Amino acid sequence: MYNYNFSIFVFLLGLIVGSFLNYIIYRISLPNFSFWKNLAKLDRSYCPHCKHQLTWYDLIPIFSYLFLKGKCRYCNKKISIQYPLVEISTGLIFLLIFNQIYLISDWKDFIHLCFMFYVSCSMIVIFVYDFKNYIIPDKILFPAIVITFLYQLILNPKSYILNSLLAAFIVSGFFLIIYLISKGQWMGFGDVKLVVLLGLILGLPNIFLGLFLAFLFGAIIGGGLILFKKKKLKSQIPFAPFLITGTFAAMFLGNNIISWYLSLFAF
Repeated sequence: MYNYNFSIFVFLLGLIVGSFLNYIIYRISLPNFSFWKNLAKLDRSYCPHCKHQLTWYDLIPIFSYLFLKGKCRYCNKKISIQYPLVEISTGLIFLLIFNQIYLISDWKDFIHLCFMFYVSCSMIVIFVYDFKNYIIPDKILFPAIVITFLYQLILNPKSYILNSLLAAFIVSGFFLIIYLISKGQWMGFGDVKLVVLLGLILGLPNIFLGLFLAFLFGAIIGGGLILFKKKKLKSQIPFAPFLITGTFAAMFLGNNIISWYLSLFAF
């Protein structure tokens, strides 16, 4: 039976984790940033404008932003909408993951749930960081690739591991060809590395659906930006957010979309 109380707990957990992801997104670009060193030092959050250290009641997910009307309590400068958006998105994604795996019958199910939370957090950080800086952070991407590979290797059947490796090999090879032909103009090398992770997560055939949706979303958004003169035809647009959006869509709706598509050809 579905547990609504636990769903609320998972959503609230996602909000708290989303607040922590904002901490990582801001600090990962700082020189000599080390997650473990900063955590060990209990490095507190501070306003990026006035550098005033924030108290616990300034950091309550969503509610602090709303109570403060989107402004810093100390300098009255505007707080980026990124903070509540990341918190809400993380909460919703955690809830969607839990809805898929809410019957936890053994330790493998629990490990799978934790793994899905982890890779989702990694993708959210990459999404926002690339959107803001046009760079995919290796400090987040490489550990995610290694952990995903080890997870598939240890906990899944050999057939599934081979499927995931094949998916990663095919899509990264395809993106590498685009990167080499265009000399980095159409596709950055960071995207080549990112699809290794996405292939390992989705496997075949869902990775193809994820890529199709990514290119579709990219064409729609890119075309709209050009149409409304926000971007020019040769302007650079970060592609990782579209890849990750397509991956999340394939994760949560992949089987339904593929079944619907195949049903169109059924007689």
